[in-house]
Amino acid sequence: MDEMEEELKCPVCGSFYREPIILPCSHNICLACARNILVQTPEAESPQSSRASGSADYDYLDLDKMSLYSEADSGYGSYGGFVSAPTTPCQKSPNGVRVFPPAVPQPPPQQHLLQPPGSFPPIPRNSCITCPQCHRSLILDERGLRGFPKNRVLEGVVDRYQQSKAAALKCQLCEKSPKEATVMCEQCDVFYCEPCRLRCHPPRGPLAKHRLVPPAQGRISRRASPRKISTCTEHELENLSMYCVQCKTPVCYQCLEEGKHGPHEVKALGAMWKLHKGQLSQALNGLSDRATEAKEFLVQLRNMVQHIQENGVEFEACLVAQCDALIDALNRRKAQLLTQVNKEHEHKLKVVRDQISHCTVKLRQTTGLMEYCLEVIKENDPSGFLQISDALIRRVHMTEGQWGKGTLTPRMTSDFDLTLDSGPLLQTIHQLDFVQMKVPAAPILQLEECCTQNNSATLSWKQPPLSTIAVEGYILELDDGNGGPFREVYVGTETICTVDGLHFNSTYRSRVKAFNASGVGQYSKTLVMQTSETGLPPCDIQSIGSVAWFTFDPSSAHPDILFSNDNLTVTCNSYDDRVVMGSAAFSRGVHYWEITVDRYDNHPDPAFGVARADVLKDVMLGKDDKAWAMYVDNNRSWFMHNNSHTNRTDGGVAKGSTVGMLLDFTRRILIFLLNDEQQGPVAFEGLEGAFYPAISLNRNVQVTLHTGLPIPDFYTPGEVDPTGSTC
Repeated sequence: MDEMEEELKCPVCGSFYREPIILPCSHNICLACARNILVQTPEAESPQSSRASGSADYDYLDLDKMSLYSEADSGYGSYGGFVSAPTTPCQKSPNGVRVFPPAVPQPPPQQHLLQPPGSFPPIPRNSCITCPQCHRSLILDERGLRGFPKNRVLEGVVDRYQQSKAAALKCQLCEKSPKEATVMCEQCDVFYCEPCRLRCHPPRGPLAKHRLVPPAQGRISRRASPRKISTCTEHELENLSMYCVQCKTPVCYQCLEEGKHGPHEVKALGAMWKLHKGQLSQALNGLSDRATEAKEFLVQLRNMVQHIQENGVEFEACLVAQCDALIDALNRRKAQLLTQVNKEHEHKLKVVRDQISHCTVKLRQTTGLMEYCLEVIKENDPSGFLQISDALIRRVHMTEGQWGKGTLTPRMTSDFDLTLDSGPLLQTIHQLDFVQMKVPAAPILQLEECCTQNNSATLSWKQPPLSTIAVEGYILELDDGNGGPFREVYVGTETICTVDGLHFNSTYRSRVKAFNASGVGQYSKTLVMQTSETGLPPCDIQSIGSVAWFTFDPSSAHPDILFSNDNLTVTCNSYDDRVVMGSAAFSRGVHYWEITVDRYDNHPDPAFGVARADVLKDVMLGKDDKAWAMYVDNNRSWFMHNNSHTNRTDGGVAKGSTVGMLLDFTRRILIFLLNDEQQGPVAFEGLEGAFYPAISLNRNVQVTLHTGLPIPDFYTPGEVDPTGSTC
């Protein structure tokens, strides 16, 4: 019904039709609005062939000749020789139709005095009326507007529509779109639709005595009578005066004397009313606290919005600054491409939105016409129906024909017919578009090619194999050989560097990072290298104990590992074994470090040892072929590599135990110590390459790392390989 409302409104005033008349073009207009848009024409301009406005033999050919509509104007004007029309401004109705203001000349003073009060002024001769919808014009005859027939059918439809709108009462229990109410309960004072009445007000039990009345009668009784004093549902003549504490319901005096509430505890209704109001007030205090917290939270969210906006502005400013830093040719090319994309984007949006608007308007008109025609079919007035039936049939066929001319076919595809060609990017910068520069990834140290000789150190590195980001150069940093800060020793494009002039018998930490036009990337892993003792031949560093300081490395550890004590103490938040490695890798010399057990609960099996950089982090150390470890419980230990268990040895760990690891590259062996004594035989032999100190543990274990320790006294380092193949 709502769609039909546009059919019931005058195109001039935008309100519901009042005393509608039918124009020869079959359109309707209010009688008062027709008087307002009359235009007087000169005598010479009156077509001799025009007939009375209400005549049945209306000549549409003559009507076209005297049409006021102009193809060059969106409204309609007057005849070419008309003097007063061009000076009369054109107005716009609420429905968007352009109409002329009243142009009726003022009657003579004597005639004005003889005119009865409240009557319309007489219509002058040769008046012209133009349909506000189809813009066809007609010269009125001596009968004036009385020559047009009244549309009684339309007037009746408008009356019924307005009555249905005014009389409709909605259900008070429907959750989303309320339905029209069918009954009202006088006791509940609620309007119900049929589904809600069956669900919430069944005709049985205590509700069976309620009186249901039609909605209109219920609305009248609701307005006429005041609300009644609450009475008992079981004893309708008794007022509720007490409160049953056990049943938690108000009761009357007769309920206490005869009903089931007799043995129950009851209290005065007023006292319980005040008590429950106090309880509700207390409950509201708690809810008010939550509401206050919610308000504070909303303030926090609004502050976040402000911060996001500020950060967005800052980010946009940085982006603009980076774009402005590009060469002028790139800026011009970018602007051209963006303009082309924006034009295509706006063109597509305009075409689709125009089609949506056109189709929406057409659908609303079609729906309104359909509903209006259905209402006209219901009329029992044959003469009134036949007055408008031919025009409605033509409108229906014309509207149907308008939908068949490709109206339901999209005029534009959603795809952009633009393909960016990146091939010429290698030859000319003018084809460069939307290239995002990133900082380089962290380089990888090639440990096999890194070595020391006397007081010189040679380092080699490369970019990650899958990295495609351009690199302009590298920065190599070394510390002072005594655990001090890092300093730059090389900046360039080479991937190998030899640093001379270092201190003899010193341990240096080294790292490298890459850079390009976008910035500087992350550091590589730290490599610890030991220089030779004074006077020793090349590579004799392997026979000297290397004293190195390092910590656990958070960047390579499993996410479940927890760090503290400047990354020297670790534990885990998982019951599964997780791996953490040291921050330094060893490939030369003899190295010794210890780990103390700070906490040991429920007899877990921590594993200690060394590993490659790509060891699995979510299983026990030694389960794969990238780690060499000793795992130990509270009674015994085993050596493990590639999930192979060997050399079970008695002796376990507890809180306060110390596990030592001795890595000797001169003999290529790994030895474990437990509480300063060797645990089992030599654990592993034939070790070559770079190894990181490593440990696996779960949440039942916490350990602390100790580095920079001398080699134990019982151990004698092996001889240097005479072939020098370890350098």
